[in-house]
Amino acid sequence: MTAMKYIAKKWEYIKHYYKQKSMQFTIAISFTLVTVTGMALLALILFQSYQSAMEEMALEDTAKVLDQVDINLNSYLRNMMRISDSVYYSGIRQVDFGSEDIDNELNLLYEANKDNLVSIACFTEDGELLGSVPFSAIKPGIDVTAQDWFVKAAEKMENLHFSDFHVQNLFEISNDRYYWVISLSRGVEITRNGNPESGILLVDMDFKGIRQLFTKVNSKSPGYVYLIDSDGRLIYHPKQNLIFSDLMEENNLKVSAYEDGVHKEEFDNKERMVVVKTVGYTGWKIVSVTPLESLYGSFSRSTVMAVLICVLAILAMVFANQLVSIWVAKPLKRLEDSVKEIDLSPVPQIYIGGSHEIQHLGQTIQLMVTEMRRLTDDIVREQEYKRRSELDALQSQINPHFLYNTLDSIMWMIEAEKYEDAISMIQALASLFRISLSKGQNIISVDKEIQHAKNYVAIQKYRYKNKFEAFFEIEDGIEKYKTIKLIIQPLIENAIYYGMEFMDGDGEIHVRVRTGEEELVIEVEDNGPGMPKERLDSLLTDENRVRSKGSGIGLRNVHQRIQVYFGAAYGLEIESEPDEGTLVRIHLPLCETMDENERGVTD
Repeated sequence: MTAMKYIAKKWEYIKHYYKQKSMQFTIAISFTLVTVTGMALLALILFQSYQSAMEEMALEDTAKVLDQVDINLNSYLRNMMRISDSVYYSGIRQVDFGSEDIDNELNLLYEANKDNLVSIACFTEDGELLGSVPFSAIKPGIDVTAQDWFVKAAEKMENLHFSDFHVQNLFEISNDRYYWVISLSRGVEITRNGNPESGILLVDMDFKGIRQLFTKVNSKSPGYVYLIDSDGRLIYHPKQNLIFSDLMEENNLKVSAYEDGVHKEEFDNKERMVVVKTVGYTGWKIVSVTPLESLYGSFSRSTVMAVLICVLAILAMVFANQLVSIWVAKPLKRLEDSVKEIDLSPVPQIYIGGSHEIQHLGQTIQLMVTEMRRLTDDIVREQEYKRRSELDALQSQINPHFLYNTLDSIMWMIEAEKYEDAISMIQALASLFRISLSKGQNIISVDKEIQHAKNYVAIQKYRYKNKFEAFFEIEDGIEKYKTIKLIIQPLIENAIYYGMEFMDGDGEIHVRVRTGEEELVIEVEDNGPGMPKERLDSLLTDENRVRSKGSGIGLRNVHQRIQVYFGAAYGLEIESEPDEGTLVRIHLPLCETMDENERGVTD
């Protein structure tokens, strides 16, 4: 406690001492302290800069290596995928297995690509072999349907599946040779006696292609590069024999959780730089490992040079500070006083005098204050323009297919001499677009928005005869309120295309407009198939769902436009359960008057 009091007393003495000194003295001493501190920091920065430079050079080299490996590996895998596509589309799809086989097609493809292939085979979904090259007999006791490649392909028929590397253990080989392979499997559609069935196509890639690729890379790298699958299992490692024999360890399981990019880790008591790059559509990861100790071989000489430069710079700066403090002190004080009086007036009164540098500083501060004012105004205008542009872009997403299909239906009615229906549909279409245009206005009354929705329903009921019925339940007096246009029709459109299209005449759409607690509530409910929660959660957030397949204005579009005008407190709310229909609820503020430039709450 006594020591703390002593330090506090000394600190008070130092502060009092400096208060009695001139600005010149204070500047000289302060600049000197700053210089010494700055040079010390500079030495540290130089130290770290060299270290960073070495790491950056290593990273650049590693990145180039990984990019080239990625290109070569992708080329290799795409070649295998092209072979798979050729087998499927040029062979399997052209053959009826009830009376034909695909041995000739498989032999041709195998002969053309045998440097990279071990075997090609096609199976039924029950594991029956339909054709294979160059081997024809499956080993006794092998259950094909239990093979990992078969199971994955059967579970996701639409995807391509790459296995980890393994010894080919499916076919009997007469020369007792074994092959290391990576299996590419996929679900296919086969035809037997004219009937379509499901099948599995297997392409076994010779692992030596991948081994040669990585062997060439590792011969030029200061570290080493290896390949793992998405679960961290080794596909290739330059010392994988030692690893599999438990004579060496690798950090592959932990690395599998790394994101793409650069990582530093400590493994086996050594610091390492690890660079990870994921191979597209396989989940495999290319991993480069470089020990940090290999990067800093000549670092000690650079450290001595950096220290010498810092010492010389400190001496030079101490001398310069003495001169500068005399020259700067007085005009700097006047400049300081004038800066304190800045009030952001159109022409701020900043002191301009003293040395050229201080004059320039004063002029710069004066220009800066003026420019800050101008930029602030520009930013406000730019943000408003940006908000208007975003809203206009969202508002204008109308798909011409809707107009085309409607006009096509009208033409069909005229050709069928259903003139009254055609006239009614044209009137509904004209009214629909009259309200959509609204003389360029975005704000319309609720009754016009409801009428727009009714016109849309009238058109769609002509196009989808007996598919659905629509019911409007409108609260009295609701027409006096205002809303942005085109928010109900997209919800009805969504209900028709995703709810009513697959029903046989018993579809119902209910549109309800009412007032809630200080808000306007609009509900569109259908009795369609509904949707699961995982799909429901993405409707208002997935950017790929902005456009629907009707008029083009999707749910997310409506949600965004409402929030641009009225803020995050308003927008869409969706409720749905499979086989129980879907309810979309719009929340709007109660507004009897609204200007085109008005905003409720900013985001």
